[in-house]
Amino acid sequence: MSDEIVPGYTATRRALHAVAEQVLAGALHRATGRIGLRATPDGFGTPWFSGRRLRVAGVDLVVEDGDAVRRAPLTTLGEAAAFAGIEPGAPDVYPPATEPAPDAPLALDPTAAAAVHDWFRVVADALAVWRDEVADRQPNEVQLWPEHFDLALVAGKVNYGGSPGDDGHAAPYAYVGPWRTDGLVGEYWNEPFGASRPAAEVDGPDDVLAFFRRAPLVSSE
Repeated sequence: MSDEIVPGYTATRRALHAVAEQVLAGALHRATGRIGLRATPDGFGTPWFSGRRLRVAGVDLVVEDGDAVRRAPLTTLGEAAAFAGIEPGAPDVYPPATEPAPDAPLALDPTAAAAVHDWFRVVADALAVWRDEVADRQPNEVQLWPEHFDLALVAGKVNYGGSPGDDGHAAPYAYVGPWRTDGLVGEYWNEPFGASRPAAEVDGPDDVLAFFRRAPLVSSE
């Protein structure tokens, strides 16, 4: 039996990951040297750069050039890049996590895509509050990292965030990942990288926050 939360979820998540890495982050990096993306109300996208923004809304690519907005269905990486007026390709600062297959059809299901976007919204809302709560730990900006396709921040050398799933997790999950994991003991630490909590056990941002708050204090020095 599949562990997918909705039919087509894994294929859709992988397709969205490819768009994030091969189109959005690639364009952002070539223009600015940065790779961090952002969650948006209906998906995810780049921050504004060079007077424009590229984002995914549902299963569409939205290109904003100043006040001009264009929108087209996501079909292939090559067509998405052409619509945005860029060359496809991942940032060249790490080994790409997705295949550079510009002509391969993107397997996108609208219901599954909505599930990915909904989870990012939950995590984004939780991280916005958490960032204020841990201000003394010098948290960085909440970003969606294209190599892992997760939304996270770092505070006190500990990663806090949420993933829509990966090769080891079919469904979305929230996580806490200390930079150093040696010496972690206790039932809270249920992953090699630290701790996770499945989205199925989370009822909104408050539950994600509660999971973050229960993290035992760790030393990452």
